[in-house]
Amino acid sequence: MTYKHGLIDIGSNTIRLVIYEYKKGRGFKQIENVKVAARLRNYLSKEGVLTAKGICTLLDTLETFGVITKHQQLPHVTCVATATIRQAANAKEVLALVKKETGFSIQLLSEYEEAYYGFVAVIHSTSIEEAITIDIGGGSTEVTYFRNRELVQYHSFSFGALSLRLQFVKGNIPTGEEKVKIRDFVIRHFHTVPWLLNRQVPIVAIGGSARSMVQVHQGFIHYPLAGLHQYEMNLADILHVKSAIGSLSYHNLQKLDRLSKDRADTILPAIEVFQSLYETVNATRFILSRKGLREGVLFKEASDANIQPMYPDVIQQSFQEIMEEFEVNKDYVKQLTRTAIMMFQHLREQGPVDLKEDDLALLIKAAQVYDIGKYIDAESSSQHTFYVLANRTIDGISHRERLKLALVSSYKGKSSFRQYVAPFKKWLTKEEQKKVQLLGAVLKIADGLHATKRNVVQHIDMKSDENTVTIKLLCTKTFRPEQYQAEKQKKHLEKVVKKNIVLEFTKL
Repeated sequence: MTYKHGLIDIGSNTIRLVIYEYKKGRGFKQIENVKVAARLRNYLSKEGVLTAKGICTLLDTLETFGVITKHQQLPHVTCVATATIRQAANAKEVLALVKKETGFSIQLLSEYEEAYYGFVAVIHSTSIEEAITIDIGGGSTEVTYFRNRELVQYHSFSFGALSLRLQFVKGNIPTGEEKVKIRDFVIRHFHTVPWLLNRQVPIVAIGGSARSMVQVHQGFIHYPLAGLHQYEMNLADILHVKSAIGSLSYHNLQKLDRLSKDRADTILPAIEVFQSLYETVNATRFILSRKGLREGVLFKEASDANIQPMYPDVIQQSFQEIMEEFEVNKDYVKQLTRTAIMMFQHLREQGPVDLKEDDLALLIKAAQVYDIGKYIDAESSSQHTFYVLANRTIDGISHRERLKLALVSSYKGKSSFRQYVAPFKKWLTKEEQKKVQLLGAVLKIADGLHATKRNVVQHIDMKSDENTVTIKLLCTKTFRPEQYQAEKQKKHLEKVVKKNIVLEFTKL
């Protein structure tokens, strides 16, 4: 089952066409993304009317998008509009004209719908249980509060990054005094919403302003992993970006690496909003969701059409998509997982390393994507496995968890581990590094015990003394190939536990 779906998002700052492709088992994939910095907010008169020039800009953009959607032969295109069109006094006339001239039927989102779709995107792409979400658009800012992955509160503020600039900033970028005025204005509005005050939960930010701030921060600290989704910052990080770019001229801000030129004049007002919300909420961390309003609309429509369920198990869905993409043998994964869990349970009892439930969860995840790099090239499968898992977005797990997953799934020995972990040594303690190596070594032996994919090992027992760990393996079939491969791989576990490993095979 494969189909394409187009979505046009008419915002106050940008108008964007995104085309998604859906494949059963692999979910939605973005295949085209076209943006026009239309700045419709600039064409909203003092009387709240979208001017003729603004309407012309909107029509020209949509006509261009229409050419693309026809070329792609899209069966359906969803077209939504947010704050500027919603707030325009002549909104009905604009929608009617767009329909007549372009054929697109614009769905004018209410304040609730705009907030709700952002929430939907977050719970479909992260595993966060409780948080405040924020989406700063050009002309409005939506916040929600969810708990147990259910929407509890929402509010829409009638200011956005572009409208704040237009209201408070005389030049292209705010002066120090203008920043203070923006902050006072924003904080005053945030404090009118009681459920925001001192909530002490994470903030999940969506939208272009948050994405821009994260990209700039990653550039400043030379962030070693790829990917923006679920990137985490704290208040000090936000203040670092604010300080570093706050002294730049508008000319230099436009040239700043990783900052889109059309956001140079709105990034500073947006950062004032993020800082103000962080302090108001007394947040525990700031997390970027790469998925936002557009994906929320897409997920909701897919749910309504019974293509995918609402409120999925995000992590498991992500792993299913990876397994499908890399053509992983699911029967083999079951065998590998079962054997690895048996070894893990015994090692936890023996106590060479203090293993926890989180470590078991990591091992189970790693078994599902173990050595997927062989799909690319068998000879360098470890390198490919590490690179793919460390540098692709995996919805539902943090960047730090993604790194650990990549290290376990790609493990082939201490030498390669040191090479892979070198840029990230400050991310993991020595104890965590040891655990990762142990889990990787367990998977190496477990893989050896399934060398012929016949599910030979029925039961595992383990005994340990001062110098030796004896692993007894009860087998249902002849085990020579499995014995040969496991004997080759046991050295990795020996190096971690610092004991000799003796493998005793017995046939039932």
